[in-house]
Amino acid sequence: MVQDTRTGALSAAPPATAGIARSGHKEGSTIYIDVHGHVTAPDKLYAYKAGLLSHRGAHGRGRSGVTEQHVVEALNAPHPSFGKISHLRHLDEAGVDIQFISPRPFQMMHSESPAKLVEWFTEETNDVIAMCCAADSRFRGVAGMPQSMELDPAAWTRELRRCVNDLGFVGATLNTDPYEGLRQPPAIGDRFWYPVWEALCELDVPAIIHSAACRPPARESYSLHFVQEETLAVAGLLQSTVLDDFPELKIVVSHGGGAVPYQKGRFYPAALRAGTTFEERLRRLHYDTCLYTRDSIEFLLRTVGVDRCLFGTEKPGTGSVKDPETGRWIDDIHLLIEDIDWLTDDDRKALFETNAVELFRLEV
Repeated sequence: MVQDTRTGALSAAPPATAGIARSGHKEGSTIYIDVHGHVTAPDKLYAYKAGLLSHRGAHGRGRSGVTEQHVVEALNAPHPSFGKISHLRHLDEAGVDIQFISPRPFQMMHSESPAKLVEWFTEETNDVIAMCCAADSRFRGVAGMPQSMELDPAAWTRELRRCVNDLGFVGATLNTDPYEGLRQPPAIGDRFWYPVWEALCELDVPAIIHSAACRPPARESYSLHFVQEETLAVAGLLQSTVLDDFPELKIVVSHGGGAVPYQKGRFYPAALRAGTTFEERLRRLHYDTCLYTRDSIEFLLRTVGVDRCLFGTEKPGTGSVKDPETGRWIDDIHLLIEDIDWLTDDDRKALFETNAVELFRLEV
């Protein structure tokens, strides 16, 4: 049984493809699939996290006590960080039919010790994501992994397998800096990461590159850290043998690939000396459109091609503020894409729907 997030009524669980017309799209029209969303969790989840950090595991794993009713209330509650409206209202207003939700990255505390704290909180967060998916059929789960550097990466993948095999999640987020700014992690091309690539290929699910928190002595905020880590990830993957060693590996880089598209000229000479072009190298990866200006999105599309990009908004989140000049939400990325006049109808359908369907093997 599941509870409808609008009426509160209990009913049998809907099929995975139910609910995709809630935002008013006509039958046969383009489905808006947002590949970059994060869970809006009840406060009880973060109270559970605070308890773990207080007792450092001395009181055992415990549970957050989150129920599906708590999840329904959180998804419908107006939130001060979301412009004082709810997660679901944001999706309804933007016409989002399917949204992938992963853990809120800055909450994941990968650098905390002992490792069992990271494992327990990650498991609990993934369980809350699964509750969201059960409560509203537009959601698809994207797993967080317990990326403590006290564990071997192969140990991280146990939770990935649970989420994909038992909970039906469609992918995983990967934090390329599990130290969260405290130390230098292994480069993304290092064999340290190979157990993760092996698991992703075995399960045939994509990884979404998205770093987490950032702590002193690092100088930057976690939001800037996202961009820096995505930049390093793109460069590191393209300059290593990872994509040759794992030709079936599917990678989506958040926030438009960090700074790499903008700085592409820096990488032209090396690619030409190797007998290729940097654009062709960039096209070995995928990128989301979670950029908050039309010109940034347009530049990404022209650089890597529409077929390598997927609609992503991070809505509701950082961009959930009204632009005083336009009256739009900053994270109304669907409108920014619609404003790009050189895109064809087929281009828009690819961005909003078919690229995600094919990459994530969705049934819609």
